[in-house]
Amino acid sequence: MRGLAKGARRERGSFSGGIDLLARGEVIAVVKPDRELQTLTQWTLLQMFRRPHDELETNLYALSMAELVHRFLPIAAPHEVLYDAMLSSLEHLEAGERPAPEFLRFFVKLLRETGHEPRFDAEGIPDARLAFDAAAGGVVDLATHPHAWRMRAATVDVLAQVARGEPPELCEPDSVDRANRLLTAYARALVDHGFMTLRFAVEPATVRRAPPA
Repeated sequence: MRGLAKGARRERGSFSGGIDLLARGEVIAVVKPDRELQTLTQWTLLQMFRRPHDELETNLYALSMAELVHRFLPIAAPHEVLYDAMLSSLEHLEAGERPAPEFLRFFVKLLRETGHEPRFDAEGIPDARLAFDAAAGGVVDLATHPHAWRMRAATVDVLAQVARGEPPELCEPDSVDRANRLLTAYARALVDHGFMTLRFAVEPATVRRAPPA
């Protein structure tokens, strides 16, 4: 929902705590379907997540979750499953979980819930010919899809494991990073919008932190 916080600066207003993209709270609003901006009349802060504000990597991944929701769901369209999934991921990050595996878990869940989950079945495809085709919706044989993106067997394994509900934390970190980059490329092919935060979150840390030339 996009809106204006009416009376937010009043000393005795109905807004407790700050309204933050990564905060959980209850909001009361005057919603008119013909308006792009709704009127927010009350906000009650219920839960803050400090770690995304203190650590750059965690911040980028947490904001990328919000960016994915914004790009894949219509504005103001409620989605209970993804709300619960994002809340769970933020709570895991707050508890100290590594950001990349937690983000991968959420990414696969979002694609599934929005009807875009790729196929990760590589049965019968030699490792040397493993590839991913966004238009075909998943893993393909490079011999029959010469313009597909090449991928490693370890990346396929990680994605298939996460799709089955297995914990990505147990997977090799480099494979998790490659899986996140692959799904980001897939998301770009699906959604005709740029991903600002997501682009920085999934690129190698050495590139992200490189000093300007």
